Amino acid sequence: MTSLTHLSQMFFLIALISGVGFFIYNVRKIFRNINLGRPIDRTDDPESRWALMARVALGQSKMVVRPIAGFLHILVYVGFIIINLEMLEIIIDGLFGTHRVFSFLGGFYDFLIGSFEILALLVIIAVGAFWVRRNIHKLQRFWKPEMKGWPKNDANYILYIEFALMVLFLGMNAADYYAHAKQDVALAGAFPVSKNLFFFFDSFGIGTLQVMERVFWWMHILGVLFFLNYLYYSKHFHILSAFPNVWFAKLRPKGELDNLASVTSEVKLMMDPNADPFAAPAPGAEMAEPETFGAKDVFDLNKVQLLNAYTCTECGRCTSECPANLTGKKLSPRKIMMDTRDRLEDVGANIDKNNGKFVDDGKKLIGDYISAEEIWACTSCNACVQACPVNIDPLSIIMDIRRYLVMEESAAPMELNLMMQNVENNGAPWQFNNSDRLNWAEEA
Repeated sequence: MTSLTHLSQMFFLIALISGVGFFIYNVRKIFRNINLGRPIDRTDDPESRWALMARVALGQSKMVVRPIAGFLHILVYVGFIIINLEMLEIIIDGLFGTHRVFSFLGGFYDFLIGSFEILALLVIIAVGAFWVRRNIHKLQRFWKPEMKGWPKNDANYILYIEFALMVLFLGMNAADYYAHAKQDVALAGAFPVSKNLFFFFDSFGIGTLQVMERVFWWMHILGVLFFLNYLYYSKHFHILSAFPNVWFAKLRPKGELDNLASVTSEVKLMMDPNADPFAAPAPGAEMAEPETFGAKDVFDLNKVQLLNAYTCTECGRCTSECPANLTGKKLSPRKIMMDTRDRLEDVGANIDKNNGKFVDDGKKLIGDYISAEEIWACTSCNACVQACPVNIDPLSIIMDIRRYLVMEESAAPMELNLMMQNVENNGAPWQFNNSDRLNWAEEA
């Protein structure tokens, strides 16, 4: 029996190291991909940032704007996180061959296990409700064109995994409870849900129950390690990235757009009466690569925008609030984030394939992933930014791509070109003389 225990401990150690190691390997690739973006300083006012993260990421304050979905999400979020606190006990038991090592906590341990079981049941109920909303009730935002194929299946896979992990947790407890009950041996912990949900376990023999408990235990821990590594391939990575994403969110008013530093510098130079327009460029400046305006690819976006892409939960709240999408336009802010992430993943795969160096693949974000029609459909109203539960900013990516199209490609729509020409010539967006600008007042 001792040798079998040692073999079990060794297998557990291998599984734990492999699972955590593969997770770290994949997370490092995500960090590398995010660092492909331009640097940006979002470390100002740390007190406000910590408060925002506590309120939005930890407190789920923007989720409850839609009460039903918000309440269900909080159940899954709180239940899944708290229940996995028991992973500490499972890891210690697995490494040292113990069984319920924290049972010495007595009544507090009973309270913990009982609370975990109630939360597990609530998670199962919430997951079932989410599945019904997606697949039977078919909420419109879950059935947009960008949600076909993998995004749709991924959302369901996550629900199935969470459901299975909770059932395995309860099954493990129930088998353990009935195995000890048949031996008249007290088992530390309270089991208000499992012993009633799996009441039929009482008909099994002691040996069968002990085997079942070990099978459920192993399936649960291996399932957790599998789910940990599935996060990299899934939209569910947001359970880790939502916290830094909210912390690095823009604190300024949503309607305030960033100015291009190079353009701002040029304007200040033009307005400086002491500036010499014929001055020679700074040493080495003529050799520097010219700065591009806006963003044509993920390399031109900043690191926070790329973090936004990885944090997108594909919940569709942004798209369901978008006035352009609601009026039948092609734009979907959710798709903008998904396309940005897809392009970033393709770039990462390119780097992996070419020994750490990106080899031009002839593609770019605008044109190959996101169309100009989508970009110009945006009204820049910030509804998508306001709606996002984790403070993602699709509008910033849209505006940067617009800047590229206008300032690098001269590819603005005809109406916009006409407006800019009128502003330049007439000082107003309308096509009439500057001296006639106030004629409308006399017609009143």
